Amino acid sequence: MQIRPATPEDAPEMLALIRGLAEYEREPHAVETTEADLLRDGFGPSPFFHAFVAIDENQTVGLALYFYNWSTWRGCPGIHLEDLFVQPAFRGRGIGKALLAAVAAVAVENGCARLQWDVLEWNQPAIDFYHSVGAKFLDQWRTMRVTDEALPNLAASSERLP
Repeated sequence: MQIRPATPEDAPEMLALIRGLAEYEREPHAVETTEADLLRDGFGPSPFFHAFVAIDENQTVGLALYFYNWSTWRGCPGIHLEDLFVQPAFRGRGIGKALLAAVAAVAVENGCARLQWDVLEWNQPAIDFYHSVGAKFLDQWRTMRVTDEALPNLAASSERLP
């Protein structure tokens, strides 16, 4: 098994893993991302995300996709792990932990104060795994999101400000 930074050549496999994650999370039709999106936003001069892939038995079987954030309270960067996924047939081999450890190493190398991610409340296997590596729930925090028509509507409201 090998964990390595993703390259543009990995885009097709990355997209397949993203679709696999969407199926696992019971939203198989939610993925709108294309290979072109991955190439544009992950491998250009100013990437919006970074990723590691896991290679086992000569195939790409896992993905950890992350991006940087910044803590106003801690005064330093952090990392948000957007996706961590291992194909079901390859689970239980330490691949997920190796991917997570690779992202944690990037966080440490870059002076990040934290590594954070979201997990679905029904995904008990993932929750148990995350607890096993020392992760803790932020019980008082809830994720908020503005999407679809609400996003441009909110943006347009700035035009009406004095």
